[in-house]
Formats: sequence, structure tokens, C-alpha cells
Amino acid sequence: MDSIEILGLVAATFTTGAFVPQVYKTWKEKSTKDISLTMYTILLMGAIMWAIYGFSLKSLPIIMANLVTAILLFIMIILKIKHK
Repeated sequence: MDSIEILGLVAATFTTGAFVPQVYKTWKEKSTKDISLTMYTILLMGAIMWAIYGFSLKSLPIIMANLVTAILLFIMIILKIKHK
């Protein structure tokens, strides 16, 4: 693994990890009043497309970041629908 790949994995960890506190807070408080369903749906579509792009390039950082992000976004969408 070269240094650029490592940089990509670290960047992916930060950008994907940024969603974790929001998911945790929403899960814990069961409040989605200030969460935009439209924004999270658009982000989910983008993450899925980025993951497909990553698979076409065989790029582990792109694939992993966007698959995990898509899972977190999907959870947020489910929580938004459930706690509306």
C-alpha cells in the first residue's frame, strides 16, 4: 500500500466518521426534527454512485468510505422516517 492509498484511507475515515456523532445523537434522542430527509437522500444517492465509481477504479478508500457512509446515511433516513 503506497502513501497516497494511506492518505485516501485516512481521509475516508475522517469524512465518513463525521456522520457517526449525528447518527448516535439521533438514535439516542429519537429526535429528527432538524434533520433534512431530502439532504440525506441526495447524499445517499451520491455515496452509492461514489462506491460504484470506486469499484470501477478498484480503489479501496473510495469503496470503503462510501459504503460505510451509505450505511450511516441509510440509518439516518430510517430514523427520520421512524421518528417523524
